Amino acid sequence: MVQIRRARESDTQRIAEIYVETWRTTYAGTLPDRVLIGMSSERQTIYWARAIRQGSELIYVAEDDGAGVVAVGSAGPNRARGNRFTGEVYTLYVEPDFQNRGLGRRLLDALFRQLKADRCDTAVLWMLAENPTRFFYEGLGGERVGERVDTMSGVDVEEIAFAWRDLEAPLVRR
Repeated sequence: MVQIRRARESDTQRIAEIYVETWRTTYAGTLPDRVLIGMSSERQTIYWARAIRQGSELIYVAEDDGAGVVAVGSAGPNRARGNRFTGEVYTLYVEPDFQNRGLGRRLLDALFRQLKADRCDTAVLWMLAENPTRFFYEGLGGERVGERVDTMSGVDVEEIAFAWRDLEAPLVRR
């Protein structure tokens, strides 16, 4: 059985491992090897511990009875000023062995419910355009609303944005 809950500081090492593992799995062949090899679970552990302590973002995890924490999602106010979407999903990562089991949808739903409780009526999510999970977000009602180019470790990467205009609408796979 898998439970969705708020992250605790004791989860940070596992969250960091999931973050690095999913980036390396998802972006192998898309991003330069030096970017993926340079990712550090230690640095990510420090980042996530600080974020949890400060309460600067909503962080939820999916915890499996046998395997422990297997997915993480984070959200909060939109970081882009003047943007028409009030909330933003910052991250959503599911360990590869636990993908396609509904955990991403459940995490996203929990983040949306908390954003709504925090007075955010809409949400946007930015992701690398080459990320195959874009179809997952489209399937959950995400509307493609933007494109931009960002620089990551000296490499220009294309990003796309998906938005949800009603955070109370159920996230049912289409």
